[in-house]
Amino acid sequence: MNSREWVARNLAAALLAGAWEPAALLAGVCDVLGRPTQKSYRLLVQELLDRVSTVYPPSPAWLVEFFRQSRRFERASARLRRRAQPIPAVLQLPRFSPTGRFATLTVPGIATRGDLADWLELSIEQLAWFADSRDQHRRTETPALQHYSYAFAAKKSGPPRLIESPKPRLKAIQRRILRSILDQVPVHGCTHGFVAGRSCLSAAGVHAGEALVVAADLKDFFLTTPLRRVHGLFRSLGYPWAVARLLTGLCTSAAPPSVFATLPEGRLPDWLTRKIHEAPHLPQGAPTSPALANLAAWQLDVRLHGAAKSFGAAYTRYADDLVFSGDASFARRSTSFLAMVAKIARDEGYALNRRKTRIMPRSGCQRVTGLVVNDHLNVARADYDALKATLHNCCKNGPQAENRAGHPDFHAHLEGRVVWVENVNRARGERLRRMFERIAW
Repeated sequence: MNSREWVARNLAAALLAGAWEPAALLAGVCDVLGRPTQKSYRLLVQELLDRVSTVYPPSPAWLVEFFRQSRRFERASARLRRRAQPIPAVLQLPRFSPTGRFATLTVPGIATRGDLADWLELSIEQLAWFADSRDQHRRTETPALQHYSYAFAAKKSGPPRLIESPKPRLKAIQRRILRSILDQVPVHGCTHGFVAGRSCLSAAGVHAGEALVVAADLKDFFLTTPLRRVHGLFRSLGYPWAVARLLTGLCTSAAPPSVFATLPEGRLPDWLTRKIHEAPHLPQGAPTSPALANLAAWQLDVRLHGAAKSFGAAYTRYADDLVFSGDASFARRSTSFLAMVAKIARDEGYALNRRKTRIMPRSGCQRVTGLVVNDHLNVARADYDALKATLHNCCKNGPQAENRAGHPDFHAHLEGRVVWVENVNRARGERLRRMFERIAW
């Protein structure tokens, strides 16, 4: 006869092997316990999710103890425990085991915490410290004990944005994770931001010459990326629960409340935004955050691409900028389409910033990632004229007089702007290039 403890351990192992989401959890319960009482299984999963207070999956030991004490587990598992034959063993030594989609990737095969520490050239204690395994980082107010440096960047409107920059040792760890693991994972074909070989040019080019362009913005994209998906990504790549938890900890941050004490009352973010910062999240400033945000948004991209396709429209995402475009038929149904986009975003754990939604018919200026796309890719006339005037004044008055923003390398700054125009509109770029080469540096 199967003991309650044995069933609990098997079920815990099965649930932690998959995504920490209701549908996957229910499927895991069905796989282990069978399918005769679906309603009781749903109640068991709901009880479990109600008890888990963090965005991470719980530890195996916590999960086993939860099942041992749950009356719903007692009832749901009773039939299985009466079987004469034992259930197949799920528990085994930790091993690197990627899912089918990621089986061919060349990522390091790390099975234990010791393997991860060796790979990062850290001791076990240092690994736990950098991953904040004891949740100490957000409780300390001593800068020397914090893994991040904090600064505020002004926005066009509203409170400033918190930039969390990892200190050198943690940044080196994150860069290794980025290069060796995250850069090996393909992103969705509609994703153009922070992806090698793609850019704002490739994102804008998809929407050139369409009757209607619709742009929407995901609110607090990094902050609201569900961490269960970050953890789930590492699990899907093949890393056992403990390793995935440490990798997630190395790439996330929880800001100490004292960080906001330096801001005057009128510039403080709202209460909810501060609380999100104080909980584990993808920090804006970490080298791993853009890649993790892109990969965690895979299901969002799949669903938005499918929705756009059903409306005869094209879709791209550049970081938090969602852009859709289509013909006259799409233009007539744009209102209902936007309602669908908002619902999909909510379902996937995101929210649209309504103030930044733009509906751009071809009769007006259609801009995507800063480029005009009405007929073909082009630099906005106002931007071209402003750069042209700067170059003219540099020729006339000297570059030092025009470097009002104090760029440390004004030559490289201006040339970069000229190259940008050359990449978008060759004829305009050549005119600006001739002006640039007349400047007496």
